[in-house]
Amino acid sequence: MMQQYHALKREAADCLLFYRMGDFFELFFDDAKQAAQILDIALTSRGDGVPMCGVPVHSAEGYLARLIRAGCRVAIAEQVETPDEAKQRARREGLPSSKVLVRREIIRFVTAGTLTEEALLEPRRANVLAAVVELRGACGLAACDVSTGRMELEECEPAQLGAALARLGPSELVCPEDWADAPLDAIPRPRSDFGSDAGEARLKAVHGVATLDAWGQFSRAMLAAAGGLIAYLDHAGRGKLPLLLPPVARSNAGILAMDEATRASLEITQAQNGGRAGSLLAEVDRCVTGAGARLLAEDLSAPLTDLVEITRRLDLVAEVHRDPLLRADMRALLRAIPDLSRALGRIVAGRGSPRDLGQVRDGLAEARRLHDLLAARRDRPALLEALLPHLTGHGALTDLLDRALVPAPPTERSQGGFIAEGYDAALDELRALSGNARRAIAALEARYKADTGIAALKIRHNGVLGYFIEVPAARADALMAPDSGFSHRQTMAGAVRFNSLHLHEEAARIAEAGGHALAAEEAHFEDLTRAVIDRREAIAHTAAALARLDVAASQAERAAEGGWSRPEMSDDTALAITGGRHPVVEAALAKAGERFVANDCTLFPQDRLWLVGGPNMGGKSTFLRQNALIVLLAQAGGFVPAQAARIGLVDRLFSRVGAADNLARGRSTFMVEMVETAAILAQAGERSFVILDEVGRGTSTYDGLALAWAVAEAIHEVNRSRCLFATHYHEMARLAETCPALSLHHVRAREWKGELVLLHELAEGAADRSYGLAVARLAGVPPPVVARAKAVLDKLEKGRAETGGLAAGLGDLPLFAAAAQAAEEQCDVLRDELRGLDVDALTPREALDLLYRLKREAEA
Repeated sequence: MMQQYHALKREAADCLLFYRMGDFFELFFDDAKQAAQILDIALTSRGDGVPMCGVPVHSAEGYLARLIRAGCRVAIAEQVETPDEAKQRARREGLPSSKVLVRREIIRFVTAGTLTEEALLEPRRANVLAAVVELRGACGLAACDVSTGRMELEECEPAQLGAALARLGPSELVCPEDWADAPLDAIPRPRSDFGSDAGEARLKAVHGVATLDAWGQFSRAMLAAAGGLIAYLDHAGRGKLPLLLPPVARSNAGILAMDEATRASLEITQAQNGGRAGSLLAEVDRCVTGAGARLLAEDLSAPLTDLVEITRRLDLVAEVHRDPLLRADMRALLRAIPDLSRALGRIVAGRGSPRDLGQVRDGLAEARRLHDLLAARRDRPALLEALLPHLTGHGALTDLLDRALVPAPPTERSQGGFIAEGYDAALDELRALSGNARRAIAALEARYKADTGIAALKIRHNGVLGYFIEVPAARADALMAPDSGFSHRQTMAGAVRFNSLHLHEEAARIAEAGGHALAAEEAHFEDLTRAVIDRREAIAHTAAALARLDVAASQAERAAEGGWSRPEMSDDTALAITGGRHPVVEAALAKAGERFVANDCTLFPQDRLWLVGGPNMGGKSTFLRQNALIVLLAQAGGFVPAQAARIGLVDRLFSRVGAADNLARGRSTFMVEMVETAAILAQAGERSFVILDEVGRGTSTYDGLALAWAVAEAIHEVNRSRCLFATHYHEMARLAETCPALSLHHVRAREWKGELVLLHELAEGAADRSYGLAVARLAGVPPPVVARAKAVLDKLEKGRAETGGLAAGLGDLPLFAAAAQAAEEQCDVLRDELRGLDVDALTPREALDLLYRLKREAEA
C-alpha cells in the first residue's frame, strides 16, 4: 500500500495527496503534518511511526475548502476498481487474490482556480483562473471562470500586465516555467504548453470547429495563453475538461484603464483590509442572484469607454427605475432563480448531481416567466430587446426535466430516488418489487415474533451484514438450537444476531430489485445530463441574460434607495457634477445618524485643474474619491450619487491617494508615491481623469513643495488632463497666476473658541493655512506638545515672512525653464565638441572611447 502511495505522491508533486482508504481520505508524512495543522485535526501515526491523519469522504468538501483558502493544492487519489474487480485482475495476472491491492489513481487536482463545487465557491464572487505568457514583446492573457465556463483572451504590453491582472483578480495564475519576468505568485508550467499553434489547435478541438474566425481575431500571444490555460485544466482534470464557452477577445480600447494603485485606493471591489465590506461593490450591490453580483463586480472592475454600450445599459436601468412595480416583480422572479451558470458548469465538468439538473430545470422555467413579464412592455430599450430571445427556447428540455425529476432532487445520486414516478414504467415496477419485499420483511418479523414468543425480536439492516435478526442475549438460547431454523451470525454485548433462509431470500429480492432500480436511475441521469450538455451554449446565454437583468434591477434599486440620478454621457472632455456624494462614506455616516455634505465639481477645458486646499480631515480625500467613483459608476452603466452629472468619456482613471511601504519590492512610502506619480505623468492624456492627494508629503517640506509644484505644472501644461489636486501646501495658490486652466478651491473650516470645526464644504479660493495644529489637537495630541509646536511654527513663519516665504521666487520661473535651459546648455557643449572633431584622424580605439564617454555623459 505504501509503495502505491509513494508512486502517487511522486505524481502529485507539491500537492497534498488525499489517498482514499475505505470511507476516509488519508494523508501521510509531511502532508499529514501540514493538513493537521491547517484543519486542526488529530495527527496520529501508523505502527511504524509514519505520521498520518484523515478526513471522512462524505464531508471532504468542507476540509478541502479550508485547505484551498490556506493556499494549498490537493490531489485526489480515488479507488478506481472494486475489491471483486481487483481479485479478478489478480487471477488474470496470476497473483494471489488474497493479497491484491485495489488500484488507485489521481482523478483530479483541486486548486484555487479550478473549483466547481458549490460548497467550495463564494456565490457572489467570480473564481478566475488565468494564464499569461510573453511572446514577441507582447503579453497574452487568457482568463476563465471554470465554474461558469466564460473565457476571455486579451493582449497587452508587458508594462500593462499588472493592471490587467488587478482587474481580473485571478484566484490562480499559471505561466511558462522559464519566464524570468513572470508574476511572483504564478505557478510555473512547461513551456511547451504555451505554444501559439498548440493553443489554436486546443481551442479548435475543445469546441469542435475548423476555424476560430467566427469568434473574432486572436493574436498569437492570446492563442499561446489559451493553450497554457487549457493544458493546465486538462492536467488538473486528468483529461476531463470543464465547461469552456467560446472565447471572447477583449480589447483594452473599450475599457476604462486603471492601474493597480488606482484600484486599491478607490476600493472598488475590496476595501483596504482585503475584505468586501467597505468597498464600492458592497455598497452598490443590490443583486438578488449570485450570478448578478459577479457580473456587477466585473462591470465595476472594467467600466466601458463605448458611449453606445454605456447608453444601452443606462436605458435599461432607467426603464426599471421608473417603474417600481416592474422592478419588484423582476426581483421577485430573479430571486427564485438558482445559480444556473454554475449548475451547468458542474454538469459539463462531470461533477453534476440530480440537484444540479433540477436547478437547470427551475432556472429555465423562471427565465421563461421573466420573459413573459418583460415582453409585455411597450417601447422596450435596445438592450432589453437583445436579451429577451435568450430567455426562451428551452421548452423541450424543461419539459423533459420536469417529467423526469422529482420536485426537489437530492445532491447525491448513489441512493437513487430522484427520477419521478410515472416517468419510467419499468423503474416504477422495480421500485414496487422492492417495496413489496420490504413489506414482506415486516410480515416476516411479525411471524418470527409470534413463533418464538420473543416480543423484542427485530429484523435490522446495516452496510456490513445486510439484513439480520436481532434478539436480546438473554433470549438467544432458543434460536441457537439446530432445529430452530435460525443460524448464528454475531454475538454482541447485549444482543445476538441470526440469519434465516426466508430472510436471506427476501433480502436477495430487495437487493436485486434495488440494484436494478439504481442502475435504471443512473442510466436516466446520464441521458438527462447529455440533454443538458447538448444545449450548454444556449443555457449559458440564458444565464448571462438573467445576470444582466439582475444587475440592471440592482442598479435601479440602489438609485431609488439613495436618490441617485442618471448621468448625462457625452463625447467631450467636460465633467460637471452637481451635489456629488461618496456612496460608501455617506452610508457609514447614515448608520451613525449623520448627514453627508454634498459638493459640486465642474471641470471644463478652460478650468480643468482644481487645486484643493484646506485642513487634513476636512474632506479633501473624500471629495477627490467621490468624483472618481461617480465617473466609474457612470461608465459601468449605472446611476450615480449626485443631483445631476454630465460626464465626458474618460479613457484612463488615475488615483494617487495615500501610499504605503512595498517592502517586497524594496520601496519606501515616498518611493511608492513617486512611482505612482511618475506613472500618471507618463500615461495621462486629455481624456484622462486624475486625482492627486498630497503629492510630496513623504519628504522634506522644501522637496515636497517643489515636487508638488512641478507635478501640478506638468499636469496643466503637458498632460492637460482633468485633475483634482489636493494639497496642504497653501503656497501653491500662486500657480493660479501662471496656469490659466487652474482654479483654486478649499474645504471650509473654522476655529471657534480654540476648537476646529470642519464644515466639509467646498468653496472657491485658496486656503489661507493648513490648520495642522488644530487637527493635531483634535486627534488628541497632548496640549504641551501642541503648545510647543505653536511656538516653533511662530518662529518659522517669522523667518519665512522675512525671506518672502517658501514659494518666493517660484512665480518668476518660466514653466520648466530650468530644465530646458540646462538641456540646451548641454546640447551647445556637445555641438561645439562635434564641430571641432576630426573624424578621419580618430583611431578605432579613440572613436570607441569617445562613444563610451558620450554615452556616460548622456546617462549622467
